[in-house]
Amino acid sequence: MIRKQKNELFFSIIIPVKYKNDYLLESIENCLKLNYQNFEVLIFPDKDFEYNDKKVRIIPTGNIGPAEKRDLSLKYAGGDILAFLDDDAYPVDDWLNNSIDYFKDNNIAAVCGPAVTPENDNLTQKLSGEIYSSVIASGNTVFRYKPASKIFEVDDFPSVNFLIRKKDFRAVGGFDSTFWPGEDTKLCLDIINLGKKIVYDPKVLVYHHRRDSFKKHLIQTYNYAVHRGYFVKRYPKNSAKFGYFVPSLFLIFIVIGFITSFLNEYAAYIYLVVLASYVLILVINSLVRIIENKDLRLSFLLVPGIFLTHIFYGSGFIKGLFTGKLER
Repeated sequence: MIRKQKNELFFSIIIPVKYKNDYLLESIENCLKLNYQNFEVLIFPDKDFEYNDKKVRIIPTGNIGPAEKRDLSLKYAGGDILAFLDDDAYPVDDWLNNSIDYFKDNNIAAVCGPAVTPENDNLTQKLSGEIYSSVIASGNTVFRYKPASKIFEVDDFPSVNFLIRKKDFRAVGGFDSTFWPGEDTKLCLDIINLGKKIVYDPKVLVYHHRRDSFKKHLIQTYNYAVHRGYFVKRYPKNSAKFGYFVPSLFLIFIVIGFITSFLNEYAAYIYLVVLASYVLILVINSLVRIIENKDLRLSFLLVPGIFLTHIFYGSGFIKGLFTGKLER
């Protein structure tokens, strides 16, 4: 174990992963470049592999879920702060430095920040990132995917970029969950119920590679939505928010509106006006992105991309609402 420096917080960077891969190696390399040096990196893969650096420990776990792997940090991590990172994400140089002052306040249990799409991602990955970074697609959670303009408290945040005081993580029993995705929603709720705060700072930033095919993006979106729909019933305090219902309401409108438009001329008129307004909003958003990123292909793909994302999220959310028990 790395020796802690006196009077400095010691961070344990925790990365759960299935197996060694190029994104993981990129993540480790960037962690080792951090300008705050009092840290260790703990990798939890299914099977062992070698990595030759004294700051890095490889701890094989067998075939268990990401939340269960992160919970093992209570056993193996030497840090005062647990810094959770996904294997396909990597931090900016001042990631830890930008978070450290918050932990001087014992009322703050956790700090988080945006997970931004890297510039070297391919077109499909950038499309996924653009969709998540759009207010039209992500609503009031868009700050998760691009830096907001201010610092504020949150009650739910993904574990891709999440730093928590170890004693508070222990106090809530860790993730204590086999959910994936969605394990982070339960953790955040446990922190809030503990009477502690979670602070978002746009400078506590990591880069996060998106899915490498649009099919995978839609599957990811659907899975997120299923869990969110289920969590509305199980964890309503930080899941039963109107914004999460909107894509499902839109999907229901499309289906019912299509049927009733054949039965009533006035209903058909309203249906077409609403759909035309929706498409117009998507087109305007696309044109704005053309001006901002000067990528015609990416901007034009946003229109069908956001539409399909809404449909898949809406259908997944409805499934989650009517799911009796959600398996991992």
